[in-house]
Amino acid sequence: MNTLFRYGHDRLTVGIALDIAAGRTQGVLSDEVRQKVSKSHADVAQIVASQRTVYGVNTGFGPLCTTKISEEDTKTLQHKILQSHSVGMGDNIPEEVSKLMMITKVHALAQGFSGIALETLERIIWHIDNDVVPAVPEQGSVGASGDLAPLSHLFLPLIGMGEVFVDGNLKPMAEVIQQRGLAPLELGPKEGLALINGTQFILSFAVKAVERLHNALEAADLIGAMSLEAMMGSARPFEKELHEIRPYKGNQLVAHRLDTLLNGSEILNSHLNCDRVQDPYSLRCMPQVHGASRNAWLHLKEMTEIELNAVTDNPIILDADNTISGGNFHGQPMALPLDYATIAAAEVGNISDRRSYLIIEGRYGLPKLLMKDTGLNSGMMIPQYTSAALVTENKTLCFPASADSVPTSLGQEDHVSMGSVSGRKTNQVISNLEKILAVELLNAAQGLDFRRPLKSTPVIEACHKFVREYVPFADEDRIFAKDLSALQQIISNKSLVTTANRIAEENGINFNGEHNELFGLY
Repeated sequence: MNTLFRYGHDRLTVGIALDIAAGRTQGVLSDEVRQKVSKSHADVAQIVASQRTVYGVNTGFGPLCTTKISEEDTKTLQHKILQSHSVGMGDNIPEEVSKLMMITKVHALAQGFSGIALETLERIIWHIDNDVVPAVPEQGSVGASGDLAPLSHLFLPLIGMGEVFVDGNLKPMAEVIQQRGLAPLELGPKEGLALINGTQFILSFAVKAVERLHNALEAADLIGAMSLEAMMGSARPFEKELHEIRPYKGNQLVAHRLDTLLNGSEILNSHLNCDRVQDPYSLRCMPQVHGASRNAWLHLKEMTEIELNAVTDNPIILDADNTISGGNFHGQPMALPLDYATIAAAEVGNISDRRSYLIIEGRYGLPKLLMKDTGLNSGMMIPQYTSAALVTENKTLCFPASADSVPTSLGQEDHVSMGSVSGRKTNQVISNLEKILAVELLNAAQGLDFRRPLKSTPVIEACHKFVREYVPFADEDRIFAKDLSALQQIISNKSLVTTANRIAEENGINFNGEHNELFGLY
């Protein structure tokens, strides 16, 4: 691991955050950042000594903001806030998301506006670097006063409380502290509030959504192209000239990818002069539908990267004489694009299911249900049922969480974003999308086999060969659940997309054209 990222100094991207979480990049604190952080911490100490009233430093929280806290109790206040706000419920979030929460919080705190102690930042970095990952329940945040409950659980281990994952095993932090020769931290004024006030729960789920939806969209283009070849569809709707007169960036990207994927195909060239005037929408309109979801993904990526480099706690300490109580913790800027991305992911699944239905109809020279001997065999009839069920499940998850608000904190926090629900829900829909695409991939690979001896392009043929390493051609019924599970796995673990990209590179094919950088993770 040679790559270094300077917290609070360098620009954080989705790709870099994921690299730090995976151990491919190490996050460090530069001398300049250390000085900024130390000054901000000293400013808070000066505020306490001056007895000037500043929210969360020497007052209670939420509706208790008018309750003054004595100087001797300001430290106790910070420990109590971590305990009282640790009210999460439900299953623990994935360890990677918990780690992303720490990474994104360190980057925000290291910018020097939060009054955090250098020792506290260094302890969080220790957790990141040593894979001692706090257990964080998935439910309990309303996404507005900061992600209070999940961030409280995330940072209980700093004071020797809560639970952590070590080598995949859940342990009390009190036990780990003893084993590692550490001591619980004694938080100073404002530190507890700085730790739990922020959008890092929403943000970390957004980072995963950007990564996972990017992969699913790449896979959807590949699988859609395979389906089109199996059904002997036309590539003319993907020509550049058509999309120059309606130049949405996502549409142009998808059109370029499909046009490039199909260029030189034997299958395509075998029916250039057929009498089919135009294909059904699920084939013909892939640039418009996949492309619209690409545009939504791009919006989510742009908003996520603003949030990755933002300071989202409260109050903000500009200096000892200038503090601002504002609302940078409010999750609305992330909740809306996450809800948009949820719909975008669901729609890619919707059109994929339409292709799965179309390919088993028995049209375009393919056998009904993609099997020659049907009647005794049901063929590919029932996998499409699973796809249909998942499509409807996704539709029920598309109600935007950000459209709702339930007042909290005795009305002091009277509008909340519910962005935490948006972030979790987006990832649920992406998981279902991966399964829907697995059904289409099963059908597309089966359909391509009926076009032999004709071949498609090097990339599509490589993808087909890769599928056949996991799922053989079906000439009779079997337990297709095993096949679908295997295909969902090669989609979700990125190996299908990686295979396609490798073959494209070996053959000098530029998949993404002029928009390659715009639609990347870095």
